[in-house]
Amino acid sequence: MKRKFIPVNEPLFKGNETKYLRDCIKTAWIGSDGKYVKLLENKLSKHFKRKYAIAVSSGTAALEVAFASINLKKGDEIIIPSFTIISCLNPIIRLGARPIFVDCDLNTWNVNISDIEKKITKKTKIILAVHIYGLSVDMPRLLKLGKKYNIKIIEDASEVLGLKINEKKCGTFGEISTLSFYTNKHITTGEGGMVLTNNKLISDRCKKLRNLFFDNKKRFYHKDIGWNYRMSNLNAAVGVAQFEYLDSTINLKRKIGKFYYENLKDINSIQLQPLKSKYSKNIYWVFGIVIKNRHININELRQNLLKKGIQTRPFFWPMHKQPFLKNYLKKNSLPNSEYISKNGFYLPSGLSLKRRDLEYICSQFKKIIYRLSRK
Repeated sequence: MKRKFIPVNEPLFKGNETKYLRDCIKTAWIGSDGKYVKLLENKLSKHFKRKYAIAVSSGTAALEVAFASINLKKGDEIIIPSFTIISCLNPIIRLGARPIFVDCDLNTWNVNISDIEKKITKKTKIILAVHIYGLSVDMPRLLKLGKKYNIKIIEDASEVLGLKINEKKCGTFGEISTLSFYTNKHITTGEGGMVLTNNKLISDRCKKLRNLFFDNKKRFYHKDIGWNYRMSNLNAAVGVAQFEYLDSTINLKRKIGKFYYENLKDINSIQLQPLKSKYSKNIYWVFGIVIKNRHININELRQNLLKKGIQTRPFFWPMHKQPFLKNYLKKNSLPNSEYISKNGFYLPSGLSLKRRDLEYICSQFKKIIYRLSRK
């Protein structure tokens, strides 16, 4: 019998998702004014112990709104990891600020704090911390750096929802923190995101920015421009249901990651993100692999896995190497980011994976990589 296709991600719905969606439809509250939007905001505000949680239509929207809520001027410098998704870069370019790219650490794949400090100038206004693939940035060290130079920290915790650093939740470290609820995240709303802050002025501005900057007192009167980044009640209903079993989701993600790690750690030609760092325990949003053997063609490896029904995804391509920036930035070499981007990919990491799927993936991966190593 032919093996079924194993996608790189498949979400899991095992709670009240259908019940809450039916409630939305039955009551006709399917837009952004329904009770589930506020309920999701309240639950996450309480979970993170942040005063304000602002639901938006995507993780990208959360970053756009977060950056636009701060008074940035043209030419202000924003320090950003190069090894991340373009959603982190978009708002910086749109606002006329200047991205300053920093390299990642070869072991954790997270931003290199020492490289950040080297690139701080009088124009630096914000440092964007992006936790990568389930393992956190060294936030205690980064916060000290921000305090030393009086620089704001924005934290993108989209890939580490549920992770703690010394018992403090990721999503609580930035003056503003953002989340994504895309299909492959620990909580999914299909599409959705959240902005978290303790600052009322920032919260008020974020709420206006997500809603076309409508004036609170005078309808269709706008003192600034914004977007339609509202989250629908339908999306929020799914998120509320997903939140109710977040702890079991985190446990399952760690079990999947540990299974992969224990079964693949002895392969000499690959590098794995560690199970833990000195400050956090990997939550394995995705299970990434870097190919160390330069004789193995990573595209051939991935194609061979696909022939066996195993889908994979390449790592992020570095921001400083994006084609649209070639006439915008000076030539910049960030060797670690370039190396892991070129040689990295991740295996199926969805919550619907069964043990037999993991055993099959590991078995096929070992056979293929050993065969390619001998070519």
